[in-house]
Amino acid sequence: MTLGEKLRFLRTVEGRLRGLDGEMTQQDLADEIGISQSYLSQIERGQRPHLTNTTRMALARFFKVHPGYLVDDPEGFHTELTSDVRTLEDNLDLWLISGAEQFADDPEVRDGLLKLAKHPDTRRCMKLIAAILETPELVDRLLEVLA
Repeated sequence: MTLGEKLRFLRTVEGRLRGLDGEMTQQDLADEIGISQSYLSQIERGQRPHLTNTTRMALARFFKVHPGYLVDDPEGFHTELTSDVRTLEDNLDLWLISGAEQFADDPEVRDGLLKLAKHPDTRRCMKLIAAILETPELVDRLLEVLA
């Protein structure tokens, strides 16, 4: 996946998290991180294959991704391969984001998976969900309170 494709994907995820029907616009993202929309457009179209460190760090902070993610994948790279460098938390977040795309027709499930993936401690959230599910009456009570 190219850097431009990754940025478009991240803008789509962010747009959905913000309750938009589609992706966050380039202008909105540019305004959020303090760069020009034209610069962002050039990055996404592949006309600027390399980011400045300042831009890379701003994008990484905004999207809550590792700065190393914001590069073109090397030729022959496959997402289904796992690397010893990636942490289990990163794998879990990527798995949740991928799963969210499969629930495009169910916005509540899709948004729940995306919110979980964006949480700073996804693993801990999953442990909490597991603990809640161990007590069925707690599930019913929480659903009743939150409805």
